[in-house]
Amino acid sequence: MNSSCKRVAALTAILSLSTSAAFAQTADGAAMSMDELVAAAKEEGQLTTIALPHDWCNYGEMIAGFKEKYGIAINELNPNAGSGDEIEAIKANQGNTGPQAPDVIDVGLSFGPAAQAEGLLMPYKVSTWDEIPDDAKDADGHWYGDYYGVLSFQVNKDIVDEVPQDWDDLLKPEFANSVALSGDPRSSNQAIQAVYAAGLAAQPDGDGAAVGQAGLDFFKRLNEAGNFVPVVGSTATLAQGTTPVLIHWDYNALSSRDTLGDNPPTEVVVPASGVVAGVYVQGISAYAPHPNAAKLWMEYLYSDEGQLTWLKGYCHPIRFNAMSAAGKIPQDLLDALPPAASYEAAKFPTLEEQDAAKTAITTQWDSVVGATVQ
Repeated sequence: MNSSCKRVAALTAILSLSTSAAFAQTADGAAMSMDELVAAAKEEGQLTTIALPHDWCNYGEMIAGFKEKYGIAINELNPNAGSGDEIEAIKANQGNTGPQAPDVIDVGLSFGPAAQAEGLLMPYKVSTWDEIPDDAKDADGHWYGDYYGVLSFQVNKDIVDEVPQDWDDLLKPEFANSVALSGDPRSSNQAIQAVYAAGLAAQPDGDGAAVGQAGLDFFKRLNEAGNFVPVVGSTATLAQGTTPVLIHWDYNALSSRDTLGDNPPTEVVVPASGVVAGVYVQGISAYAPHPNAAKLWMEYLYSDEGQLTWLKGYCHPIRFNAMSAAGKIPQDLLDALPPAASYEAAKFPTLEEQDAAKTAITTQWDSVVGATVQ
């Protein structure tokens, strides 16, 4: 979501990240002042990111703000990569200090512990560490939650007359050649969670594996009905009419809606059932060519400034509750979010549930659904 001029005064009054009073933490637990970290990061001169589309969670503004604040160049790799692709990029570039080696990753919750178990992540605790909920971070700082949202339908109203309100609606004949995911469910966390959400609507009390299987069964039916479009959907495919119904995170859908305006008009719907809230996590590559720039990037993301930048992109930042209690969130940002009632039934799957569902979905998508998403 693009920033608006009316917010500048309110944000300027409350946003600051001290470079003298705050302290970061090195991997060995020693204190490091922000002045020292900034100096070390500037000496490295670059940060390499991956899988950060500018219209995802307001990352365009986040990246621009970091560069302006610290004067450090950002090398952006494959903005449309999925979480699995990010992990593979670290593996493929161990020992490589060139431009293809990512310093930092932003992945779905289940990918954080998996990457940690493989020794792919460097531990680091940001200065606002205590305001990140314990159940959304590794105790040693290998990964930590950054923001969350729920799966939603974004609908091109120039093409679709009756806007679907729940998952089963997508099976109706009027949605022939209409419904798409925003990624490949064999590697994209967003797509995996969408399949999980469809399964949750059918199996609200099921365990992770059962819900994952139910989600696969739903997409099998959707594909057999001729309603599923096996392409990676985007704002462009939605606007062009290739994928008039796009399933993706609410923050992506709302940002896309704002970008398109009335060309074409779109509606964003949180389904009546199967409402899944997904937490994404940050991590620093254990092989980061620019480790200090990576740490400074994390400090920026988890500062008040970074957290509100995500919120402007409709993403609930991980420090939302603490910042709200401290009166740090401008009212206009709160007013821009969907009604609270849309989120009342949201389920936050446990890591174990996500792991079980992820295994079922990624290993059986080809055999059960049989649609190659490209």
